[in-house]
Amino acid sequence: RWRALNMGKVHGSLSRAGKVRDHTPKVEKQAKHKKPTGRAKHRLLYNKRFLNVVVGFGKKKGPNSNEKKVEKKPADKQ
Repeated sequence: RWRALNMGKVHGSLSRAGKVRDHTPKVEKQAKHKKPTGRAKHRLLYNKRFLNVVVGFGKKKGPNSNEKKVEKKPADKQ
């Protein structure tokens, strides 16, 4: 006989749903320029993927890598 012993449960009660979003301050969306579409978008992708390639040793960095933006700070030794 099949018995359902440990079926999936809801994590936490549903009365607490949405509590984080309700407490965050409302920020208006900023005006952004329009992204290129069609031929112009494909041109940008081609330039990003094939023309701006940095040839070096080691593993290739992904397109979403923040290594250039984030500067690593050395930890203070006490």
